[in-house]
Amino acid sequence: MKTYSATDRTSSVSFVRIHEKDGAPVQYRKICELDGEEVPNEDVGKGYQPPGDDTVVPITDDDLSQLPMPTAKTLSILSFVDPAEIDPLQMDKAYYLGPNGTAAVKPYAVLREALEHHRKVAIGKVAMRGRESLAMLRAHDGAIVMHQLLWPDQIRPATGVVPDGVEIRENEMTLAETLMDSLGELDPAELHDDYREAVEELVAAKLEGEEPVAPATPSGAQVIDLTAALEKSVRAAQGRGRQAEDSASVTPIRGRKTAKKSAPKKTAAGGPEKKTATRKTTTRKTAAKSTAATSPEKTAAKKATPKKTAAKKTTAKKSG
Repeated sequence: MKTYSATDRTSSVSFVRIHEKDGAPVQYRKICELDGEEVPNEDVGKGYQPPGDDTVVPITDDDLSQLPMPTAKTLSILSFVDPAEIDPLQMDKAYYLGPNGTAAVKPYAVLREALEHHRKVAIGKVAMRGRESLAMLRAHDGAIVMHQLLWPDQIRPATGVVPDGVEIRENEMTLAETLMDSLGELDPAELHDDYREAVEELVAAKLEGEEPVAPATPSGAQVIDLTAALEKSVRAAQGRGRQAEDSASVTPIRGRKTAKKSAPKKTAAGGPEKKTATRKTTTRKTAAKSTAATSPEKTAAKKATPKKTAAKKTTAKKSG
């Protein structure tokens, strides 16, 4: 089998060490701890330090070549199991496997079809870069993928990680399940590295001589109410679902934004919201009239006014 790297880690952000005074790169130098001298690469060897011991035992390439390594040139398959039996914590780097020569094409195709048809994965041993490791083979996209696996004793227990005595209320569990149902399926095409893109924008701004604008981030630690956070997430997820249904017939993203902005203008021109506002205003005026009618002071003032008018009219008659 030939191995081809199935993952690309070069797209992740990496930095080089520089001298802040002049911006020159800083070299990585190998210094001997005994004499303080720099050691050239050709004089760097291997050594093994037993756990809990300060002694370092030199190990040469000849020593390693004499060790029994049955998987040095082959991948030895031990068993076929269900994928659910493999703990994701054991997953390490992934490789595509290809047939090594014409004679290996048919066995390669048979193994791939068998894994895919029976929905099984193969567990075996393989030696890579002078180390023996567990490996898992699975069918993927018409090829065979090999995942290097950690040994079981390399998985640390979760002791002291999980808190004890946590009481979960029924409404909290209901909110969590509602959130899971609202989010729906995940589109891998929408996943991207926001941090890498932000770093690229920062570098581009510095190359252009511009001052980079840092996004506003809240400072200080905040205490998060899990129930409130779940409720907010559920509302946001449901809102995205309704928005997707309303704009399902609109393909361009810009058209979708324009449709949202034009909606309030139609409403302001005499839509349902304006009528509702008029009704509320009328109701308020009616309520104000009824309040004024029942006010004792204003009622008394109204009663006194007719009496004064009557008095004036009587005086006018007598003078006539």
